[in-house]
Amino acid sequence: MAAMGDVRSGDGFVTGPSLVMRDEEGRALPLEPSRWHGPTTPEEHLLLEGIGGPVLDVGCGPGRVLDALARRGVAALGVDPAPAAAALARRKGCAVLQRSVFDPLPGTGRWETILLLDGNVGIGGDPRRLLERCAVLLRPGGTVIAEVEAPGTGWRSCRARLEREREAGRWFPWAVVGCDAVAAIAAATALAVSDVRELEGRWIVWLQHTAVGRHACA
Repeated sequence: MAAMGDVRSGDGFVTGPSLVMRDEEGRALPLEPSRWHGPTTPEEHLLLEGIGGPVLDVGCGPGRVLDALARRGVAALGVDPAPAAAALARRKGCAVLQRSVFDPLPGTGRWETILLLDGNVGIGGDPRRLLERCAVLLRPGGTVIAEVEAPGTGWRSCRARLEREREAGRWFPWAVVGCDAVAAIAAATALAVSDVRELEGRWIVWLQHTAVGRHACA
């Protein structure tokens, strides 16, 4: 969500209009910052209905999803390296740690669900490394729920930055991951794709720890 990469903490781009994310070639990357501060969408409510806690929301941003989980009585912790994002989430009463997902975190090996929404599977520019980290944090049988791009996108690593009008943030490593690429990336980890759904134009993938089945995305 608001922590689009693990090195963006000082850019101050958590709020404001006309916010875009671009790669080094000037291409706009998938990003909907209006979502960060808006209400939880109907498709997100549908997604959250079946989530079990405790939940770790990676790149939680201002805490939109954390707040929705709290209202459902689901125990959840957010992680975001951006000070402004973490502060906004705390103002909502959310539990948030201002740090990277790759830093030491509580509950290692005991999380039921890890969220990588709003394209946060791209954090760090290496989705395999990120999923390996998530597998370590999950309990056996736990689930990573990741929002990815449409089938046919494949995946690529890049450097990206946030831009707003004439302002530009710092470069950070990022990755764009398509639905069709997730199974191969996860194959090198302790995760396997168990389900894929399209929710109002958003592609969501479920990856289960030590799962036996795989659901093809086509």
